[in-house]
Amino acid sequence: QVKKTLQNSQDTQVNAQKVNKKKKGISVFDFDDTLAKTKEKVIVTMRDGTIKTLSPAEFAQQALDLESEGASFDFSQFEDVKGAKKGPLADLALKRQGKFGSGDIFILTARPQTSAQGIKTFLDGIGLNIPIENITGLEDGTSQAKADWVLSKTKEGYNDFYFADDAIQNVKAVKQILDQVDVKSKVQQAIADKAT
Repeated sequence: QVKKTLQNSQDTQVNAQKVNKKKKGISVFDFDDTLAKTKEKVIVTMRDGTIKTLSPAEFAQQALDLESEGASFDFSQFEDVKGAKKGPLADLALKRQGKFGSGDIFILTARPQTSAQGIKTFLDGIGLNIPIENITGLEDGTSQAKADWVLSKTKEGYNDFYFADDAIQNVKAVKQILDQVDVKSKVQQAIADKAT
């Protein structure tokens, strides 16, 4: 894993050093608590058999520790998107779509890939028309999974990144990986209004 990340980083640095490279921008948004306020829960089964449920924000904060404790995760509630409302960065995503189009806007979520159609339906409903192939469900709550995915996009020639996520550890991991390669980037933590 580290070797693969290092190779991607080296490939990106080679591409970044090319003279007269054309700017290629990408916007990457988390879904839960970033573009949408959702109600679904992750079901966590601990090694001793106890079961608890976590909100997407709680899951993002606790996933790594729970995994190291031997917990297993059930994302079955996340296959659909029910009763969601616009999240704190939905309007920003809509502005970016208006300025740049939606072809280079991506959704990167810990939800399973089977949730892509539900996510698309919700986003279409708020006017954010992202191609379904731009919705990636990692079914992995680790910061490393998001950082690796973002780094893989540098190999596709993207060199101007905007990344937003509600989980600070994801924001930090992506910033760290993008700082290692010669690309322009801005990362932002989505913070929900406590009153809503």
